[in-house]
Amino acid sequence: MTLLASHARTGVLARVNPVAKLGASALIAIPLVLSLDVVSAAVALALECVLFCFAGIGWREFWLRTWPVWLAAPLTALTIALYGEPSGTVYAEWFVVRISEGSLTLAAATFLRVLAVALPSVVLFVTVDPTDLADGLAQIVRLPARFVLGGLAGLRMVGLFLDDWRALELARRARGVADRGRLRRFLGMAFALLVLSIRRGAKLSTAMEARGFGAPGARTWARESRFGGREWMLLAIGLAISAAAVVAAVLAGTWNFILGPG
Repeated sequence: MTLLASHARTGVLARVNPVAKLGASALIAIPLVLSLDVVSAAVALALECVLFCFAGIGWREFWLRTWPVWLAAPLTALTIALYGEPSGTVYAEWFVVRISEGSLTLAAATFLRVLAVALPSVVLFVTVDPTDLADGLAQIVRLPARFVLGGLAGLRMVGLFLDDWRALELARRARGVADRGRLRRFLGMAFALLVLSIRRGAKLSTAMEARGFGAPGARTWARESRFGGREWMLLAIGLAISAAAVVAAVLAGTWNFILGPG
């Protein structure tokens, strides 16, 4: 949580309301979900790279945050290339593996699509403070306060969750019960942490109820969540990226509406 907070006020995009970041990510993802083609994903990814320059994070932070995406994208593409629906020229075939011109095209489109959908979500939310997000969801989106505050409290518990896991591991090692049986040790620690989390959640819910977090009627908020020109500009940029990707794919003749009959 401290890492999130350290970037909470840096960069142009960092000062934008988290609700706008959520909306921009959704606008970018919609056309990429509806179509599976190389052109739309490539155009969207290229335009997103320009947007990343204003996120206010360095290259080291960028790679540390996005490495799971860069790992998942080629693995997904490899699966499509080996086991995707064959079409066109078949280059290699063995048992259930069949590499063809069509499967390679789908693999390339899948690779770019995963990057174009996942990278904006990761980068835009690096600079999001959980409390700002909760304020925006409750005051702008008008989600129920009980749901928003419960989610915020749970998110704030992630740091304690990791601390508890390390404490349990050190305690088990001190007692000499964690030297072997890696799978058994993991299951035992997971069960102990589950019990501890349930107890902490029950205490936290009782404490929040006692402080009036579950009271009926409209509640007040310590900080006002504003939605102004910067937020509408980011939404417009997200819509422009989506429109450019769709137009480029249609003009290139590669638009492949995956929900269609064919």
